[in-house]
Amino acid sequence: MKVFKFGGASVKDAAGVRNVATVLAHFPGDDLLIVVSAMGKTTNALEEVVWAYGEGRDTKPLVEALRTMHFGVLEEVAPGDQGARTALDTSFRDLQRTLAQQSSGRVDEDYDQIVSFGEVWSTLVVSAHLKHAGLSNTWFDARTVVRTDGSFRAAKMEWQACENLAARYLKPLYQEKPGRVLTQGFIGRTADGQTTTLGREGSDFSAAIFAYLLDAESVTIWKDVPGMFNADPKRFPDTKLLSHISYREAIELSYFGASVIHPRTLQPLQRKHIPLYVRSFIDLSAPGSTIDDRSENDSLIPSFIVKPKQLLISITPRDLSFIVEENLSGIFWLFAQHNVRIDLMQNSALAFSVVVDDTPRSRQLIDELRKVYEVRYNEGCELVTVRHYDETTLARLSAGREALLEQRSRTTARFVLK
Repeated sequence: MKVFKFGGASVKDAAGVRNVATVLAHFPGDDLLIVVSAMGKTTNALEEVVWAYGEGRDTKPLVEALRTMHFGVLEEVAPGDQGARTALDTSFRDLQRTLAQQSSGRVDEDYDQIVSFGEVWSTLVVSAHLKHAGLSNTWFDARTVVRTDGSFRAAKMEWQACENLAARYLKPLYQEKPGRVLTQGFIGRTADGQTTTLGREGSDFSAAIFAYLLDAESVTIWKDVPGMFNADPKRFPDTKLLSHISYREAIELSYFGASVIHPRTLQPLQRKHIPLYVRSFIDLSAPGSTIDDRSENDSLIPSFIVKPKQLLISITPRDLSFIVEENLSGIFWLFAQHNVRIDLMQNSALAFSVVVDDTPRSRQLIDELRKVYEVRYNEGCELVTVRHYDETTLARLSAGREALLEQRSRTTARFVLK
C-alpha cells in the first residue's frame, strides 16, 4: 500500500490531470491511496468567494468562473462522462445553496464550508479521467474518516475516531487487488457533520493521516521539482539536492522557515516509521528526496533559509530593571494574544530582543508593548538560518551586510542582517 499526493500545481489544467494518469500507470500492481488538492489557483478563487459572501457582495460571477473552468477541464479529460458531469453539477449546486444562506458571522467557519469545495471538484475530475484512461479507482470522501474537532481553518485530529472509521469504511475498499482509492486533501469533518480544513500544508498532512490509518509502506509527494534542496533554487543558483534526511532534520528545517514539509505531516509518519519521498511528476527517473529515521546524511550539506521582511524588536523595562521571568511571562502573553510567532529570541540584563514577520499584527503588538515597555525596532531585516554551517557559507551569505544579531549552536547559525 502506497500513498501518493498530488498538489494543485500538478492538476492545474487538463495536461496536469492527464499526467497524473501517466504517473499512476507506472505502478500497475500497487494498492494506492491517491490524495489530490484543489486545481491550480482554485483555493485562492474560493477565498475571494468567502470574502465576498461575508461582505454581502454578489458571488455568482466568481462561482461561475470556477464552474466554467472545472467543466471545461472535465470535458477535455473525460469527454462524455455524464456521471462525472452530474456529480460535479451537484457539488456546484451544493455551494450555491450554501451561499444562498445568511453568513454565520464566523469567518473561519464560513471559510471551511466554502473553500473545501475545491478539493471535491478536483477529485471528481481526476477520478473521471483515470477511469477514462483505463485506471479503475474509487472516489472517496475524505470527510468520511478524517474526524476533527471544531477548530475551523486549523482543525485538530481525533485519531481514535479516525482509526475506527477507517476500519469500517476505507480498508474494505482494498479487498480487490490492486485497490485504488482517490480522495481529497486538506478537509475533514466534525462529529456533528461540519466540514473543517486542516490549515497550512493540509493536503500533505492528509496524505500522512491516510498513511497512518492504512499502515502504508510509504508516502510520495509528487511535485514539479526534482526533490528538496538545501536552499531556495529561485534565489540561489548553486543549490544542492537533499537526497536523504531524517524526520528530525526536516522538522528543524521547517521550523526555521524552509519550504520543506510541515512538521504535522512528519509526526504521524515518524510514529509508524513510514518513509516520505518527494519526487518529480515531470521527470519520473529523478531519484528525489527521502525522509525517514536515518540521520547519517543530515550534516553532509549545509542548508540555509532566508526569511525577508523581518522586524527586530527590542523590549526594555522603563525602570531599567532586569528582564526576569515575571517580565517574560507578560511579554509572551501579549505575543500569544496578538497571534505573533517569534522566529528568534535573545535577552540581556535589560533587553529582550525578538525577530518576527513584519505584519499588521506585529505592528499592533508593538503599540501594545509600548504601553508598558520601551520598545525599539529595526524593519526591513532578513533572518538567515544555516544548518550544519561552515565558515565559507556564513561569509558568503553575510557579505556586505550588517549583522544586528547573531546566535550559534553546534549545528545552527542564525543572523539578523540589514
